[in-house]
Amino acid sequence: MQFDHIGVVVKTLRHGRTMLGPALQITEWTREWEDPVNKVFVQFGYDRSGVCYELIAPLGEGSPVALALKTKSRLLNHVAYLVEDLAAEGERMRESRCFPIAEPSPAIAYGGRNIQFFMSPANIIIELIEAAGHRHEILPAEEPATA
Repeated sequence: MQFDHIGVVVKTLRHGRTMLGPALQITEWTREWEDPVNKVFVQFGYDRSGVCYELIAPLGEGSPVALALKTKSRLLNHVAYLVEDLAAEGERMRESRCFPIAEPSPAIAYGGRNIQFFMSPANIIIELIEAAGHRHEILPAEEPATA
């Protein structure tokens, strides 16, 4: 497993960039993605130390993050790791007493590669992404994010 990002739920991507970018010194952003399969908008940003944050905004009322916004809970939503083999790592997670909270699904921000979320015994959500070696592409400094 290789660390990829920390997921943060926000009202809109623009709002998230405005509120978190300066505070966390996020200096580089990716493009925005609309992911209808997972019912979210996402964008990734890197702080000066290289830590990656994923902003996650709901795509409609049926979004899995809509409840987090309504209840203002689990806004610091998950920790994500890149893996070679999602099925093998998923089995290892189950052996570690983590249980799946969603079925594997393709994620547009990872070129359609599968992701899956697990709940740990410590009540922390862990995302596994079957995209070993993936690196998010940064927008050029002169090209602002769109929304």
